Amino acid sequence: MAKKESSERIICQNKTARMNYFIDDTFEAGIVLVGTEVKSLRDGRANLKDGYALVTNEEVYLHDLHISPYTHGNRYNHDPLRVRKLLLHKQEIRRLYGKSREKGLTLVPLKMYFKKDKVKVEIGIGRGKKLYDKREDMKLKEDRRDMERTFRAKTRDQ
Repeated sequence: MAKKESSERIICQNKTARMNYFIDDTFEAGIVLVGTEVKSLRDGRANLKDGYALVTNEEVYLHDLHISPYTHGNRYNHDPLRVRKLLLHKQEIRRLYGKSREKGLTLVPLKMYFKKDKVKVEIGIGRGKKLYDKREDMKLKEDRRDMERTFRAKTRDQ
């Protein structure tokens, strides 16, 4: 049987999350939205940069996720910074609750995407990086770029 190709269209990514945190584990979660939010997401008007997730009353909520108001919406348009509920299995919520109670661990949204016409959020369990870790990562990234650049230059010369 042939493997089905995933129809995943990325809406937005949290690029600073991987820079500021070591991501230990990731979870895919559905999200409860209203109609104008979905229309705004189809236009790609969302920002995960300051977002974080909290577990309260055995439910997971996403805070500070900014979804811009829909341009053609009426007076019933949504609040851009409202708290949104994430849809996860009970075992996953319990695991996230246990991890989030540990010192130094945070629930961070990594990316938001459409999967079969449903909006999904990938959240990760992140451990904060120190300044020297960030510098080391930047140095490794720069070294990797330099190596690729020299490799490309050598292959062009041949």
